[in-house]
Amino acid sequence: MRKIGLILSFLIPALVFVVVAVFMGGCESKEIAKAEENKAVIRRFIEAINNRDLDLLDELMTPDFVRHSQATPNVQVRSRGDFKRFVQRDLTTFPDAAITIEMLVAEGDMVGFYGTFAGTQEGQMGPFPPSRKRMEVEMGAIFRLEGGKIAELWVTWDNVAGLTQLGHFSPPGEDQE
Repeated sequence: MRKIGLILSFLIPALVFVVVAVFMGGCESKEIAKAEENKAVIRRFIEAINNRDLDLLDELMTPDFVRHSQATPNVQVRSRGDFKRFVQRDLTTFPDAAITIEMLVAEGDMVGFYGTFAGTQEGQMGPFPPSRKRMEVEMGAIFRLEGGKIAELWVTWDNVAGLTQLGHFSPPGEDQE
């Protein structure tokens, strides 16, 4: 009996450890899988824009999608339809626009994005006439997903760098041409 008690005193904690490790590993695996699913949604979103497949956005975004951007404070996007119209206008200004993903990081229902936007300004951009010049700017964004779809976006980029590349702005201290 004493031998059985001794064996059980080692065996029970070991079994508890294994069960906890399997459970925790399962939770971690689910979190990793969800993060990868969310990143895949963002990749498809960027591909849809780059491929001008705006109908695909219906699958990837919630109807009440909201975009936040300090870089374009006068542009209000409060629905998926608003966003599609925004992208259509942007593609009129930059018909060769392309977004490149450099990094995606996911946690919970959020995905962080770092990449570049590049395009040639062929159309009017706010008060700026077409420059026919190309710009490439770094951009960052945070996406919030809800039920596997993009519900909210915070996006920013360096307007000064873009306007300078397009010939619309000379930073202070640089010679004016």
